[in-house]
Amino acid sequence: MKIFTIILYISVSSTLFAQLPKSLVTPLSKTSDFSNYKGSIYMNYNYEESTVIHEKSRTYDAELKYNIHTDAIEFNSEGQVYEIKKNVTTHVRIDDSYLYYCNFEDRYGTSRNGYYILVELTDRYRIYKRLTTKIIKPQERTATSVEVPGMIKINTKYYIEEDQVIMELPKNKKSMLALFSDKEDELKKYLKKEKIRLSKEEDLIRLVARYNALKSSDSLSSKSLLSNSGNL
Repeated sequence: MKIFTIILYISVSSTLFAQLPKSLVTPLSKTSDFSNYKGSIYMNYNYEESTVIHEKSRTYDAELKYNIHTDAIEFNSEGQVYEIKKNVTTHVRIDDSYLYYCNFEDRYGTSRNGYYILVELTDRYRIYKRLTTKIIKPQERTATSVEVPGMIKINTKYYIEEDQVIMELPKNKKSMLALFSDKEDELKKYLKKEKIRLSKEEDLIRLVARYNALKSSDSLSSKSLLSNSGNL
């Protein structure tokens, strides 16, 4: 009976990471508890069937969720929470979102490492979005005010990337046209004709695609967008 128990334990232990190997994860210590806050620190509140793509080995299936606050992709096994190791060769698909851990720099050379969600790619540029949290602490009730619960807000910023250099895509027309200044006239007409709203993800994609097409058709222009926009 004892031998059977040992064999069973070994069998269970060996299959614990059968779909997701230990080499791709690292244990997480207990994180801050925001259960009493309105909102969530997670992109997906529950663990979802996901895919881990490791460029140097294979693809694995696992139930994962993305902790925006700690910038960690979490995996739970037997009550122990693990994190997918942050590595540029490991990518994750959760639902319809593809998350890449990237070692980007901005145009000033400042490191901008973290998980980015790929939104669109062209032959010159890629568009990513990055999620961050804003934690608003609760306010206790006083003689002159009511109690206000804590709140978690998720902020979304969009970036354009070229050769590992990224720049945030502005949400106002003037700044956007300044970013794409070499094609400002054409894009100004495009914005008006197509009624582009820069607050909409699909419209941002259309605008960058249009800019990419204009640059690709301009055989005289090989100018890099991001490496030459430090004056913006």
